[in-house]
Amino acid sequence: MSYKAEVFNKYADHVAEAHNITKESLFSKSKERPMVDARHMLYYLCKTRPMRIRFIQDFMGEQGYPINHSSIIHGINYVEKNKLQDRDFVAICNRIEGCVIL
Repeated sequence: MSYKAEVFNKYADHVAEAHNITKESLFSKSKERPMVDARHMLYYLCKTRPMRIRFIQDFMGEQGYPINHSSIIHGINYVEKNKLQDRDFVAICNRIEGCVIL
């Protein structure tokens, strides 16, 4: 497993836990808000690592969730906007970033 794949998987574990969902539901086709928010946070955390959008796209596909480039960018922008408005959201992102140190 590559270093970036390991980082992706650790972020996925922590994001699922923070949103109180299973890792399997994180990669499900569900459009329910908890799953969508969790996926968006996963994209954002990976991008800030930094990880290329193409890597995120490939890792999502490997987990059974094919996604296009523009949807990942939308999710990253959504999180960046929320971080400006919601201190709790910032705290969750910071906590997860602190947990995944390789």
